[in-house]
Amino acid sequence: MVVLVTGASGQLGQALQAIAPSYPELTFHFASSGEADITDRSGLDEIFSRLKPDFCINAAAYTAVDKAESEPEKAFAINKLGARNLAEVCHSNNATLIHISTDFVFDGNKETPYSESDSTHPQSVYGQSKRDGEREIEKILPRHYIIRTSWLYSQFGHNFMKTMLRLAQERSSLSVVNDQMGTPTHAVDLAKALIAIILSRKEAYGIYHYSNEGIATWYDFAKKIFEVNNIDIQVHPIPTSAYPTPAKRPKYSVLNKSRIKKEFEISITHWEDALKNAGL
Repeated sequence: MVVLVTGASGQLGQALQAIAPSYPELTFHFASSGEADITDRSGLDEIFSRLKPDFCINAAAYTAVDKAESEPEKAFAINKLGARNLAEVCHSNNATLIHISTDFVFDGNKETPYSESDSTHPQSVYGQSKRDGEREIEKILPRHYIIRTSWLYSQFGHNFMKTMLRLAQERSSLSVVNDQMGTPTHAVDLAKALIAIILSRKEAYGIYHYSNEGIATWYDFAKKIFEVNNIDIQVHPIPTSAYPTPAKRPKYSVLNKSRIKKEFEISITHWEDALKNAGL
């Protein structure tokens, strides 16, 4: 089977490249935004015609959550129009789309893990653009998997873990938000789950949630990052109100993974254990 990965230079794209050699039964083509701009429909038509993918993993996205508040046109162009373009070109080429979405589609007002059937109510431009992208795909392409994930990190790209490790080299203490709850997700674990969906050969299309197991605050996550990397630094818990940002974050965005575990027989690692395998 031929698998085209868009957004290949991003965090998830690089994670997929790292593990691709372990799956010789799949032929991967990795395309950066320069090679496959998902906002360019004619360009997508050309690459699909040439590569004839059976699956497209869309790891391309506008993910600058705060910046999106001041440049919504760009966020919606990539996250909504780009998703629609991919859905249309997949439909024309009889390909299945695996699209990555986010916990930011929820408002964070629940106190129990969000399931796929829960109502969405994005609180930010980024969250709304991603939810609109989901809807475009659902309207156009029956053969789709939409995978919502949360708090993605890895040794690749820009993410919270790498930021904490960098700041630890520059400072003797840090203050980290301790009243937002979610689950850190190792990008390599997510990449493996996407490949498991492909290899299952099932046609159980729809929306799924995937993150590592467990619950943490950003403060918990930071403390564990330093512990795993044997870094001695003072970390102080602060409320969200002490660290205002342009975009509103969900207060609680833990995802219920029971559907993806049952449907694809995927076992999921606890976030603390996953972090131990994510060192630089």
